[in-house]
Amino acid sequence: AAFRQQLKAIHAFGLQTPADLSVIHHPVLVANGDSDRMVPTSNSYDLAHRLPNATLRIYPDAGHGGIFQAHQRFIREALSFLEV
Repeated sequence: AAFRQQLKAIHAFGLQTPADLSVIHHPVLVANGDSDRMVPTSNSYDLAHRLPNATLRIYPDAGHGGIFQAHQRFIREALSFLEV
């Protein structure tokens, strides 16, 4: 029953008009694998495009756990992002 409720909530959320993210000017690091089944990689491209100060990192041959699958690269890039 809980699973069905969660699916209904996800579906309802997906039907909403996307939020206006252009008002967020804080630096944002968007990271994802190039083959994420849980959160499609295309969503990460869209998110980074709609945030005016976003940095996008897509990890090849990685899925939903891309930051763990490519942890050495992610750590280096995250630390560099945080230094700004």
